[in-house]
Amino acid sequence: MSVAGIPPKTRFAMKKTLIFLAIGMGLCAFSPFWGFYAHRKINRLAVFTLPPAMITFYKVHVNYLTETAVNPDRRRYVVEKEAPRHYLDLDHYPDSVELPRGWLDAVERFGEDSLREHGILPWHIFAMYLRLRDAFMVGDSDLILRTSSDLGHYIADAHVPLHTTRNYSGQLTGQEGIHGLWESRLPELFSEEYDFFVGPARYLHDPQEAAWQIVRESHSYVEDVLGFEAELSQSFGEKRFGFETRGRRTVNVYTEDYCRAYHQRLGNTVESRMRQSILLTGSFWYTAWVDAGQPDLKSLLNDIPEKEELEERRAAVKRLRGHID
Repeated sequence: MSVAGIPPKTRFAMKKTLIFLAIGMGLCAFSPFWGFYAHRKINRLAVFTLPPAMITFYKVHVNYLTETAVNPDRRRYVVEKEAPRHYLDLDHYPDSVELPRGWLDAVERFGEDSLREHGILPWHIFAMYLRLRDAFMVGDSDLILRTSSDLGHYIADAHVPLHTTRNYSGQLTGQEGIHGLWESRLPELFSEEYDFFVGPARYLHDPQEAAWQIVRESHSYVEDVLGFEAELSQSFGEKRFGFETRGRRTVNVYTEDYCRAYHQRLGNTVESRMRQSILLTGSFWYTAWVDAGQPDLKSLLNDIPEKEELEERRAAVKRLRGHID
């Protein structure tokens, strides 16, 4: 059955069911959605792309940014509006390259319910960038950290090819479990072999377009991600699965031999998407800080504004700029 036309609530329930089925089959003993391991690594390493004026503040809070990197995934099963923020079904739109970049323009053209049904990831990344910029302007250290962490998560999700297609878990091609395989099992097995030196964060002259560029690039890998795994599954057959002990549990997982063959067939795709996730996360943080006027972040380590002062600053920022949530 096609997922087109399925109401958002129903589709959200279907995604949950597919994941739980995969867990029951032992194919997702690893967290779906880039995996907790990868999200934490990406946020942590992004800190070290920042310039001196930012890195002191971020390094003090690097453990917070690492541990909270997975919070959006935790929310997606309890907060109804959270799930569409993690994906965009580009293959739902025949002329996807012409999708309106502005959220209000997109709502006017397609309707909000339809947009949320097929994902709002790049629009949400830009909204989070604006929120982070405003948090810097206000000088709200708590909001800076929460928004930085969440923004890093969504940017990382945008780098995953299967977050850009209706066939997000291979459910349309009999490849259930491929989502966890690609973004959790492979990084956990092979990321120690990756080169994560990505250089310094760069200023993004058009962060809105940057978000869309990430998604378009990810979508260009979808055919290979699915096609290579389909070919390998035919040659490996049942040998692609095996048992592995994790803690006190014995689980059925994709074997290391199968994962290595798939990883080699993909070339450096997983590594390059993780590297780009790190660089772009740092770059979005840096751009928001620059666009906020490059406030002194070191002062936030000792001088914490009172609640009333923060509210006054927020009101001033909202008067100065339109705020998008």
